[in-house]
Amino acid sequence: MQLLTLVLTRPRQQASAWLQRLAALGVQARSLPLIAIEAAAPEAAQAAWQALLAPPGAALATFVSPNAVEHFFAAKPAGQAWPAATLAACVGPGSAQALREAGVPADLIVQPPDDAASLDSEHLWPQLSQRDWTGRQVLMLRGDGGRDWLALRLRERGACLQLFSVYRRRCPSPGSAEQALLAEILAAPGQHVWLFSSAEAIGHLQTLAPLQLDWSAGQCIATHERIAERARRLGFGHVVLTRPDAIAVAQALDRMQPGTLQSPAT
Repeated sequence: MQLLTLVLTRPRQQASAWLQRLAALGVQARSLPLIAIEAAAPEAAQAAWQALLAPPGAALATFVSPNAVEHFFAAKPAGQAWPAATLAACVGPGSAQALREAGVPADLIVQPPDDAASLDSEHLWPQLSQRDWTGRQVLMLRGDGGRDWLALRLRERGACLQLFSVYRRRCPSPGSAEQALLAEILAAPGQHVWLFSSAEAIGHLQTLAPLQLDWSAGQCIATHERIAERARRLGFGHVVLTRPDAIAVAQALDRMQPGTLQSPAT
């Protein structure tokens, strides 16, 4: 019996690490990035560093993704250490790992608890809401656009918030090998499961796929309810919701394999 192949749609910058984690869990996976990441103008990250270090110093910097970490720290002034009084917040283990590798002490990193039902701003907020943000300087490092939920919560608590777009997201331009892989996946929807960690990736998939494609035989794993709803609107016939970590994804995929007695509800 042929096992399902997971289609990883994360940006190319994170694909290798994810493929390694999935392979260690016995998951057969292929990478087809559906979001392309590129640096914003360098002045944005440079301005963010100036804001971080300007007296009296920022109390918090939030990073929406590993891409935000990478492009922010690419502009770090030579010899500059992470400020000892500044917390660094993120929503996922990939971003936390990137922060540690960039030199942020682990005890300054704030993220959702390991047993959180989901890894998102809503589950990060309880870790931040216990603090007084009145008049405190807070930076948000992100791509162009994105959700403002956390920014609104911090502003409601009196934080002086500054937003910096340190990278840009766009629809990728697949090469010949990726075009062939996309065609192969679309021709055999029963043999593949898409892994979506972004609703934007689903929109890009729709752009890259043939017009009027019937998605009803498609199956996917989504890492947030908003993403799952976007997949349902496109027409995916089987949508499974799970946490955005490799173990949870592997377990969800295992329950979807042919011959499994029970699959998660759509």
